Amino acid sequence: MKITSIRDLQGEGLNSPFAGQQVTTTGVVTGVVRRGFFLQTPNKAWDQKGSDAIFVYSRDWKATKGAELVVSGKCVDYIKHDTAKPVTQLRFESVNVKSTDAKGVEAIALTQDFLPKNNAALASLLNSLEAMLVAIEPGQTFVAPSNNYGDYVLALDSPVVDESAPRTNHNGFIGNHQNDQRWLPGFRITNYNHAVRLNVGAKLLSRIQGPLNYRVDAYQISVSEPFKVDENFIELTKSSLTPSDGALTVMTLNCFNLDPHVEAQVRVKNPRQDVDDDWGEGRFHTLAQAVVLQANVPDIVALQEIQDSDGAELTDVVDASETYRLLILTIKQLSGIEYAWIDVNPELGADGGQPGGNIRNGFLYNPNRVSVDTDSLHVIGKGNWAFDDSRKPLVCDFLEKKTGERLTVINVHLASKRHQESIFAPVDPGTDGKLGVRVEQAHLIHREAQKTLRHGNEYYVTGDFNDSEFSRTLDVLCADDAVNLVMQLPATERYDYCHRGKLQVLMHGVVSGALAASGKAEYEIIHGNELIGVSPGEQSDKPSDHAYVIAKISF
Repeated sequence: MKITSIRDLQGEGLNSPFAGQQVTTTGVVTGVVRRGFFLQTPNKAWDQKGSDAIFVYSRDWKATKGAELVVSGKCVDYIKHDTAKPVTQLRFESVNVKSTDAKGVEAIALTQDFLPKNNAALASLLNSLEAMLVAIEPGQTFVAPSNNYGDYVLALDSPVVDESAPRTNHNGFIGNHQNDQRWLPGFRITNYNHAVRLNVGAKLLSRIQGPLNYRVDAYQISVSEPFKVDENFIELTKSSLTPSDGALTVMTLNCFNLDPHVEAQVRVKNPRQDVDDDWGEGRFHTLAQAVVLQANVPDIVALQEIQDSDGAELTDVVDASETYRLLILTIKQLSGIEYAWIDVNPELGADGGQPGGNIRNGFLYNPNRVSVDTDSLHVIGKGNWAFDDSRKPLVCDFLEKKTGERLTVINVHLASKRHQESIFAPVDPGTDGKLGVRVEQAHLIHREAQKTLRHGNEYYVTGDFNDSEFSRTLDVLCADDAVNLVMQLPATERYDYCHRGKLQVLMHGVVSGALAASGKAEYEIIHGNELIGVSPGEQSDKPSDHAYVIAKISF
């Protein structure tokens, strides 16, 4: 078994020169996680070319933080999936404990000046720091809400605020469309007893440090010690748009895989991820509150991510009537108004999303103010390759009862960005594999909107577009003088979603140029939900991972 230093094991590229060999190395334990521990060479000056630390995969033998060890095992370049960056690891076989209270590992501070703005240079630097002990000093701003996994993201605001990035009035970080994958430093708390529930804009009051871990296609500090924050209170906002004669208000609401059923473990694909209780956890109630208290009981609610009545169970059920019934019942209890619903059932397993869920778009509408032309109801894209295994846009004509004026609403949920490569991918970093799909989907939707205009009707395209206001997708949808109402908002208000600390807008409202020019199309984003954190380690009643949007179209 070859004796070598950790630095030599890591080498200077993505792959280890010792991969596949049995080796022995020495270091100090700087962090312990569920599946192993981090080992770093003590009293070693970092040469900025390669790492002096390594992750030791050890599910059975548990290390003690601060111990100096001589560890033997097989060196491997671990690749989690086909396009992932390799991570050099040592697969534990045996150990000799030299000391239980070793010293000599100093953390490297991550500051704004230290981290390159260029993605390629940043990826190279972080690769050379992989598994090493790093730190973030107090004074930084949390730019993502806490989640139930104990993940946190920070903007490095101290000692110098990044003036190149616009900030919201809650001190959130607006993503730059020219670098929408910019990496912001984050950490995962390994002990939920030390986790803190916090909102966007909270301030870090204590130093954090831990090994720099590569996981879920990004770098994240593994932190085991408690930390202090100055909390930032955020109040849910309320729309100023209200229903009135001669107009229609349309709210857009991503329901985050809503279903009324507690799935049986034996009937789902993945029991760990696919079993939930949306009713028992209060998600129907919080969605109803959004409709009634924040959106002023709008005339129409365009819903995305509605699942069938038995949720993620792998059955032949595609009907979602029970999902709608419970949501409508809860809204009625809060407002006294009983909405009606309408959708088109997807074909079994044909529209993507969570296996068994038969996800779809749907509409609620207030029958006291709105009637529906049921002959107009249809979906776009059946039989087109761009909508294979993807949610089909739902089209419906709504008539305002007072005037009889008609509005065609096109409710979309375009292909996910989940397949986008990270900036740390070894091949084609940052490539979005589904962009071409979304662009083709946009062409089909745009043709539908133009057909509506030729028939003498106005249209409103809304939903979850999974792309920014500056994307090729929105360029296609805004051809022929169409207008994205999001662009009426100040840049610091254009966000409905927080992705790893970067606020961005994925839900848009597209209308004809003539309607926009008339001043009869108003648009708001109802902020709050996307900024408020949940308690790590606990199930959440958070109703959606998006903010809500609302438009008022006057005739």
